[in-house]
Amino acid sequence: MSKTIIIAEAGVNHNGDILIAKKLIDAAADAGADYVKFQTFVTEQLVDKSAPKAEYQSNQLGESISQFEMIKKLELSFDQFDELKVYCDLKKIKFLTTVADFVSLKEIDRHNLDFIKISSGEVTNHLFLSKVAKKLKPIVMSTGMCTLGEIEEAISILMDNGITKENITILHCNTEYPTPFEDVNLYAMKSIANAFKIKTGYSDHTIGIEVPIAAVALGATVIEKHFTLDRNMIGPDHISSLEPNELKEMICAIRNVESAISGDGIKKPSASEKKNIDIVRKSLFASRDIKMGKMFEESDFILKRPGDGVPVKDIYRIIGRFAAKDIKNGHKLNYNDILW
Repeated sequence: MSKTIIIAEAGVNHNGDILIAKKLIDAAADAGADYVKFQTFVTEQLVDKSAPKAEYQSNQLGESISQFEMIKKLELSFDQFDELKVYCDLKKIKFLTTVADFVSLKEIDRHNLDFIKISSGEVTNHLFLSKVAKKLKPIVMSTGMCTLGEIEEAISILMDNGITKENITILHCNTEYPTPFEDVNLYAMKSIANAFKIKTGYSDHTIGIEVPIAAVALGATVIEKHFTLDRNMIGPDHISSLEPNELKEMICAIRNVESAISGDGIKKPSASEKKNIDIVRKSLFASRDIKMGKMFEESDFILKRPGDGVPVKDIYRIIGRFAAKDIKNGHKLNYNDILW
């Protein structure tokens, strides 16, 4: 099994402050994430001033601030992203960002990122998808709110514009923050994989770390999870994000699960447990004194550890045969004790 790519989603949890963004990079690197991801946008290109906020955003920030105003406060400049990329290199963690407008796509492209991350909101934005595809970079695309048909259309647009299926990874996702557990529908990830014969992963917005771990067990090749320095910070996404110690715990658990499911699938004693076979299994012991020539019966035996003598499974081969010698009570039988 290939190592699961783990994206620590800083998103906009920097609250528009580059110093907080750098602390998020520190936390992601310390936790062992493969990538730390931000969101790059020009507010005027992304959202109209008339656009309402999502319910979860209003719950966190109230109604006095518009979506445009909220987004504008969370915007970092392209120069600041240049600085964050350099800082990621210094901290030896890969820089990644989601872009959602044409201006940002052009600016971020100069960083030569490993792949382009497409958010759920752009899956039906076929013009944007075609522009992204023409960059001829691997693509990871979240699919919150999508039907299987919409995903199929998006994949077709990407492939029609030069991206091979091998370079596309589709992330199952739910865009409610936080996502109720009963709405996760994790088997949809497998449905996507089966429908399109494509690499899949999971972008998580639930509370806690359980669901991403389960997704890895089900075959996710990429995991994306929001994190923050402190869930009590003001902002739209903090409440549904992991704190640094939880991010580290999740990554550790995922790596453990990877090890656990990396075997060949053949049921056999593992190297580590072979030494336990004789200790745990049982042998045949004499339950009383047995005279030479006596025919063995079931009551002549007691079954006890260790299992380095005549194994219990042989009892039915021995019953009805005769003792080759006198056997004392408590003696661990060997095959020389039996007339064959």
